[in-house]
Amino acid sequence: MSNQMFARKPLEMLLEELKGENRLRRILGPWQLTSLGVGAIIGTGIFVLTGIAAHDKTGPALMLSFVVAGIACVFAALCYAEFASMVPVAGSAYTYAYATLGELFAWIIGWDLVLEYAVGSATVAHGWSKYFQALLDYFGIYLPKAISNAPFDYDPTTGHLMGTGSILDLPALFITAVVTTILVKGIQESTTFNNAMVLLKVAVVFFVIIVGAYYVDTSNWTSAGFAPYGYTGISFFGNTIAGMKDGAGAPVGMIAGAATIFFAYIGFDSISTHSEEAKNPQRDVPIGIIVSLVLCTILYIAVAAVLTGMVRYDRINIDAPVSDAFKQVGLGWAQLMISVAAIAGITSVLLVMMLSQPRVLLAMARDGLVPKSFFGAIHEKFRTPWKSTILTGIFVGIMASFLPLRILAELVNIGTLFAFVVVCAAVLIMRRTHPNAERPFRVPLVPLVPILGILICLLLMFSLPVENWYRLFIWLGIGFVIYFLYGRHHSVMKYSLAHELAAHGASPAGQAVADPDAPPNSPAGRVDPKL
Repeated sequence: MSNQMFARKPLEMLLEELKGENRLRRILGPWQLTSLGVGAIIGTGIFVLTGIAAHDKTGPALMLSFVVAGIACVFAALCYAEFASMVPVAGSAYTYAYATLGELFAWIIGWDLVLEYAVGSATVAHGWSKYFQALLDYFGIYLPKAISNAPFDYDPTTGHLMGTGSILDLPALFITAVVTTILVKGIQESTTFNNAMVLLKVAVVFFVIIVGAYYVDTSNWTSAGFAPYGYTGISFFGNTIAGMKDGAGAPVGMIAGAATIFFAYIGFDSISTHSEEAKNPQRDVPIGIIVSLVLCTILYIAVAAVLTGMVRYDRINIDAPVSDAFKQVGLGWAQLMISVAAIAGITSVLLVMMLSQPRVLLAMARDGLVPKSFFGAIHEKFRTPWKSTILTGIFVGIMASFLPLRILAELVNIGTLFAFVVVCAAVLIMRRTHPNAERPFRVPLVPLVPILGILICLLLMFSLPVENWYRLFIWLGIGFVIYFLYGRHHSVMKYSLAHELAAHGASPAGQAVADPDAPPNSPAGRVDPKL
């Protein structure tokens, strides 16, 4: 069993999977991929998470938080780009881990990506709901309290949960259902819709920066100090080792803020999950990843500067910070336009994230780790993983309806950072185990860049409240149960190992050498000879 758990999936097998009929259509060019990245990055980070981070964690030092998070993402993005150019198949970090670290680590990162995209989508849907309600408020329309929010919220000053008087967040559930329907229909329709949303929200982001700059009061950056919570905020499993703590004992400060808003950057991660749908993945995917990341980082820093300059950090609205900031300075007419753009922007983020989730499950299904008949099913007409898309929509809708924004935002960050650590480590391993493999894009300054990526991502992980580590361990524990009860028994690599051992006259204990149900894409001799 140990051989199977650490068996690495050969590059040849990964690439041959693209030759089958059960594959996705190659229809995405570099600008469509860049648009997908911008669609996933610009939205929740600017329109929602800036409020929570500035109000609870950083103050005006949020600008530096975006710089730190952006630097971490640059290192991770370069590593993603190298792998995406080498292995242009669905699965993102899961596929990269399988090729370098083995099946068990691939399962861990795949299960972690399920957490990242599903919980991230729920976070985005919750933010969409708040801006939608702000838009209705502008016209004097108010939803009943019972259907306007999650039933409870988290108070960072006390560390306790408190009731909101609501039953569920109906708008969040509604937008999740709409996006799920769009995604089932097809990737072409999804990207067309996304492109229109991206153009609208980017235009309004520039409006926010240009017009908002005239209303910046620099005293808002200095009246309580540029970094009222400090410049650090680092803890180690609940023990703060650098910086201040809030009322619940969680770290606060500029670095803690970077960990909080890190979720806003995962758009370039989602680009790599669509490598199989890229026309020329070796060239187009690295372009999409790097261009979208650089563009959005610059815009994030500019919006953070404008927002904290227009409104003192402790008066920022955490639910709809940007539109409310313009309202507070007397530009009520701009509130309508910003709310509309925020709704469009957040919709495109939700679309891209929910587009990515089923493709990770598709890659896992191809390897037999989850049921292929369900998660690997491709619709005959639309050529989309329709069953897992619908299941994702149900899961996201339930979480978005009942869990508060603060809990959702922090939960997804630790999963994202963990994925980035694995990808950076995988580059180092692949350079050693496959030094001669074709790399259309190469990470510069190896091993320095991957090592810096690992260290900065770990630093940000330890800047999150300890509860996030507990939630991550619980989630991974559930994943281990599924793997050992189902995944390892149905794994494609299990049959490859059996054939390999049979060829040498051996048989693993307790495992049949021949199996009539062995998948057709697991021939003998495809197990990594280095095992």
